[in-house]
Amino acid sequence: MARSLKRPLKRKEHTEKPKQKIQGEIDMPFMLLTVLLVVIGLVMLLSASYPSAYYDVSNITGGDAFYYFKRQAVFALLGFGVMYVISKLNYRGLQGLALTILMVAFVLMLAVKVPGLGVNVNGATRWLKYPIRWQPSELGKFGLILYFSARLSKRDERIPLSFNPRTGLGRFGNLLERSGFFELVPYGIVIVVMIGLLAIEPHMSASIQMIVIAAAILFAGGIAAGWFIAGGSLAVGALTVIILATDYMTSRITMWLDPWSDPLNKGMQAIQSMLAIGSGGLFGVGLGNSRQKFLYLPESQNDFIFAVVCEELGLVGATLILAIFALLIIRGYWLALHARDKFGSLVIVGIMTLFAFQVFANVAVVSNLFPVTGISLPFFSYGGTALLIQMAEMGLVLSISRQNPIN
Repeated sequence: MARSLKRPLKRKEHTEKPKQKIQGEIDMPFMLLTVLLVVIGLVMLLSASYPSAYYDVSNITGGDAFYYFKRQAVFALLGFGVMYVISKLNYRGLQGLALTILMVAFVLMLAVKVPGLGVNVNGATRWLKYPIRWQPSELGKFGLILYFSARLSKRDERIPLSFNPRTGLGRFGNLLERSGFFELVPYGIVIVVMIGLLAIEPHMSASIQMIVIAAAILFAGGIAAGWFIAGGSLAVGALTVIILATDYMTSRITMWLDPWSDPLNKGMQAIQSMLAIGSGGLFGVGLGNSRQKFLYLPESQNDFIFAVVCEELGLVGATLILAIFALLIIRGYWLALHARDKFGSLVIVGIMTLFAFQVFANVAVVSNLFPVTGISLPFFSYGGTALLIQMAEMGLVLSISRQNPIN
């Protein structure tokens, strides 16, 4: 039988590269670290809060020992839902909404001074009553991160200003343009307005956090290092003037340097916090066995919860918790380095820098390395709306991670 002279047809080889997925999987290490910290935070909040809730010195809890824990647990469950929903959304839609969110934050931060809307606590009006009591400055931090990130992500599209080089004023203008001054003007206006609104509340700790956020994003965005030296010097000088001109800030510095000068009043927090840390030793007195939380340590469920952690879990337990915080922060910055675009990268830098600063500042205050600032410990300190916003921010980081090329 004659062989066929026809050659078999070769299969067409696929030369096209597979298309890159726009949506991948969320970053599991980041999510698991977040969940772990929230769960540990709830356990420590239950331990730290039940004495003050049971004895109800402030007439808030009605003697319910689980009052703070139950409310925080509800917000944690809501937070997990919010984190999941946000992680499924396309974060790039926020780029066009950044200015709107910032303007809304400005209006709400101003609204705290409107009678009937704002809540005054110890001479500071930082909260709104509706829909529940919360601080608009938390939205302000988020708006600042989005606005700076959105604007810096389009930095290459900016058209440089040009002035007449034949005049002295024009040459000076061109010099300022080359130095990057005019590029920084919008950022400077935003941060000045933000700090001005916080000054009338007053809210010094939030002002410091805003400056830290702005500096981190601008640095990651490629702004020249010289501006940070100038801006840092200006910020330190302004902060010094504010401290010297404000009685409550001056008293805080005095108590920080010598808390024993007023051990039963203004210096009590620092003293009791250090006693709690010292009592914990290496391995702690055991979970639930803290003595300082029995109305000796003010705000044991809030700003000074880490002192209870040190007392009950000791140096070893506290170090392990800080190590988990460090792993989460490092993983966040790793995700920023591998983000799909500059906007996503800068958003993560802003969120994780704020998170890292809050952890560092809170631990520094508890150990009396810093004066009392009112900065809470993320995921641990009592505060439902703060926890909800923190978990929403973690959801945004997860949303950005889903579009990383490596995923």
